[in-house]
Amino acid sequence: MESCLVWFQLDLRLRDQPALAAALAAGHIPVPCYCLDDALEDGWRPGGASRWWLGQSLQRLDAALAERGSRLVLRQGDTVEVLMALAEETGARHIYFNRRYEPWIKSLENRLKLAAAERGIQLHRYQCGLLFNPDEIATQSGKPYQVFTPYWRSCLSLPERAQGREAPAQLPALAAWPESIAPDAMAHMPRLPWVHGLASSWQPGENGGQLQLQRFIEHALADYAEGRDCPSQPLTSLLSPYLHFGELSIRQIWHAVDVDAPAHADSVSTSVQKYRAELGWREFAHHVMVHFPQTSDSPLREGFAAFPWVDNPEHLQRWQQGQTGYPWVDAGMRQLWQTGWMHNRVRMAAASFLVKHLRIHWLQGARWFWDTLVDADLPSNTLGWQWSAGCGADAAPYFRIFNPVLQGQKFDAEGEYVKRWLPELARLPAQYVHQPWQAPQNVLREAGITLGRDYPYPVVDHATAREQALVALERCRDNIAG
Repeated sequence: MESCLVWFQLDLRLRDQPALAAALAAGHIPVPCYCLDDALEDGWRPGGASRWWLGQSLQRLDAALAERGSRLVLRQGDTVEVLMALAEETGARHIYFNRRYEPWIKSLENRLKLAAAERGIQLHRYQCGLLFNPDEIATQSGKPYQVFTPYWRSCLSLPERAQGREAPAQLPALAAWPESIAPDAMAHMPRLPWVHGLASSWQPGENGGQLQLQRFIEHALADYAEGRDCPSQPLTSLLSPYLHFGELSIRQIWHAVDVDAPAHADSVSTSVQKYRAELGWREFAHHVMVHFPQTSDSPLREGFAAFPWVDNPEHLQRWQQGQTGYPWVDAGMRQLWQTGWMHNRVRMAAASFLVKHLRIHWLQGARWFWDTLVDADLPSNTLGWQWSAGCGADAAPYFRIFNPVLQGQKFDAEGEYVKRWLPELARLPAQYVHQPWQAPQNVLREAGITLGRDYPYPVVDHATAREQALVALERCRDNIAG
């Protein structure tokens, strides 16, 4: 049997793995490989939390391959050079891989095509990271969508996505394997100050993703439509990192939430549609980035380049550390730091606070999330931050400024979420937990709180910050409108 390379990227699984399945169908001996290329990502190399997850996931993928008689060959360096060298070492004349969608991927694939053609190596590329091919979804005028609702309506009019194949039970193996870096000894795996929190919160890998998918379906899906906005309740899927690293395919999730959902639950149908729409937002983010690759670093609405952002390192640091004095925002930022994840309802408020209350550039927030989120995904991260800033596709208007007190009172009325992540406020009555500066001194004393010592005063006044943000918007309104 002839050997081939199966190049893993953001598809670290064996179920619904089109590249691996195609290699096996062609009768090849697959050489599964992964390349860590730090020079590749145009300033968006994976951050600390992503690196931790990646290291864990590669270990689990290697173990899953070993159970089937194969193994993962891990290399480090320039991707094209690594793949060409590995093809020469193994005698591979074919490279199978699945598509990615980041802005730099086209340049990489063009280099790979040239290098492969020079050596007589055939490339085989498959789509498995998305339900819908971004190149095939367009408006009636043939342009890419910039608004989610018509985009998703167009997607849902297409035929249902087919389910992928199960993982192979056994894999053919080489007689002698090429050299490999051990997955648990990767030179760039960071020693993170919050690694214990990540390890206690997550189980990376394909099996961990399957377990989390079943937990969501069995214990949370029926109440998802109503409960997904309540961060104190475990009613979100927590599947985003598994999707980003491809430990679960989106096709698996799409079918599982419908087929495996508890049939007796009256609310399941609505919840399934709500959840699938959230998967749709991920699809939309990739659609926008494929067609507008500059948005990873620049606003889609070009007029926002003239917005008078504020450079204030002290305010940025207080936001990063969860010390803004607004408990709803601070709880989210501390959850992020301790677990590598933040509830989406709180993400929106935390992001809005940075770009509108503090008027700090959205890229500063995007890069902090990029470093601290285990589900840091460039298209989704970019879409979310530009939505919050008002400068991207289907963005919230800039004049819509979340009130962090009202948001907390609406979605965490008893303060359960806030008190979990801000234990210094645990004894504060619910009526003051989202605005401790309004609590009478005797209430603060009974709660063991001295403002300015145990918990900070607000870094800015909401009403004043809101007015200043609107004034700043007015200054560049003509540019934005144009």
